[in-house]
Amino acid sequence: MAASLLFTITPDAHQVSMSVAADRMFQKADAFLNSLSSEQRRAACFPFEDGERYDWHYVPRRRNGLALKDMTAGQQVLALGFLETGLSQSGYWKSATIMQLETVLREIEAFDLGRDPEKYFFSFFGLPSGNGTWGWRVEGHHLSLNFTIIEGRLLATAPRFFGANPARVAAGELSGLRALAAEEDLARRLLNSLDAEQKQKAVFRQQAYGDIVTGNAEVVSPLDQVGIAAAALDGAQMEVLMRLIDEYVSALTPEIARQRTEAVRNSGLNRIHFGWAGSLEPGFPHYYRIQGAAFLVEYDNVQNSANHIHTVWRDFDGDFGRDLLREHYRKAHR
Repeated sequence: MAASLLFTITPDAHQVSMSVAADRMFQKADAFLNSLSSEQRRAACFPFEDGERYDWHYVPRRRNGLALKDMTAGQQVLALGFLETGLSQSGYWKSATIMQLETVLREIEAFDLGRDPEKYFFSFFGLPSGNGTWGWRVEGHHLSLNFTIIEGRLLATAPRFFGANPARVAAGELSGLRALAAEEDLARRLLNSLDAEQKQKAVFRQQAYGDIVTGNAEVVSPLDQVGIAAAALDGAQMEVLMRLIDEYVSALTPEIARQRTEAVRNSGLNRIHFGWAGSLEPGFPHYYRIQGAAFLVEYDNVQNSANHIHTVWRDFDGDFGRDLLREHYRKAHR
């Protein structure tokens, strides 16, 4: 089982590790923002309470913020260095690969749809500081990373979206590349480990959804409780389920990932359900969800002949730091 799922962290150590992570973000954000011209800074920065903070999406559309293509080479280095403060090595690789897939799409699509690996936008909400409340987003086609920092010591990390089109590159220099391979392979390993009775519970729908069910909703509530309960899995199957959850969690830096893992465990592992929809065979449309008491993971691979993946992590009460902000404001106005 992945290390982050075995790590136990005390409340004090958790707070220190989150403070360290938040301070690292502040230091890198400050360096990046100080490199910008006044015009660039106006494009990148918004008030913390601005509705723009909640206007996230994963499709190719017009976006606000400062795009990589509108930065100098030196500014791009600082921007990507800042991006690394929220991601593990694997999470950064996935993000960079998702961006690079825009060049693949540009080559294989019949029409010019403006695919560009530099059309990824950096946005800041509130003034980054060492002990303040602020947020940031990096977003473009198939990528949306949203972080909220509360009082310089608490971190929220959702919504978080990774997508891949093509899911498997068929030809060219990147032939065989799969940006989100483990997200599919581990889920299939779990599905294929189920006996007939377990599989009957897990597969809740014969046809996959056309996309993730929650889309780009600002707020999500628990979906129907479908699939097989974690309590009905044996030890080996439970380990695969936890490895699958960890694949999503471990895209974040280790200290943030440990906090997310603790939150998953504290909300009750036996309350988690794994549900599958669509074909059981590789190469055909399929969908799965992992839902716990406090979080939801959705995965969908239907479009482009089932070679186009969407994945998302949502926190029912914690997206955009709502739960942390609620407590922060309660204390501030006591």
